[in-house]
Amino acid sequence: MSETEPKSGKLSSFLLDILQTIVLALAIFMIAYLFLFQPHQVKGRSMDPNFSDGEYLLTDKLTYRFGEPKRGDVVVFEAPVNRREDYIKRIIALPGENVMVKDGKVLINGRPLDEEYIPETFRTNPGVYLTDGSTITLRPDEYIVMGDNRDHSSDSRSWGPVKKSDFVGRAWVIYWPPNLWGLVKGENYKPLN
Repeated sequence: MSETEPKSGKLSSFLLDILQTIVLALAIFMIAYLFLFQPHQVKGRSMDPNFSDGEYLLTDKLTYRFGEPKRGDVVVFEAPVNRREDYIKRIIALPGENVMVKDGKVLINGRPLDEEYIPETFRTNPGVYLTDGSTITLRPDEYIVMGDNRDHSSDSRSWGPVKKSDFVGRAWVIYWPPNLWGLVKGENYKPLN
């Protein structure tokens, strides 16, 4: 036996270990990407002042498989106007609720929604779907979503409710830019009764 055989055996074993590590890492990444988390970029001004154009976040794709979306959750979903795009908006109204836009405010079951996460100067204007003063009753699988920057958001006021089946997931973590890194918090609303 020559001295080169053990070296080539060690080299091939080393390369095989590297290959196995790469394949395992890719498998873990694919499982996480397909079933657990997915990166998304905020595009545009529709979520100002809470999320800015160019920010990156991770979307939690698992939570809504075991639980129901809540009012105030920031969600990522397939855009109704172009299924190849994802939109990022906030859940405003839940299945079974009556929703109205009137005098610059959102009313849920006849009560004004207290939205402390948007400046008082922001008005919620009506749209083609949610017209001023008209009440819409949501079906069991429908949600009304709106951008926080109401004057610069294409949302449920224009194209109607979003079904839970269209949700990609819940915005979970902002990871870019690094100075904004942190968990995305849902809002706790005052009781509507």
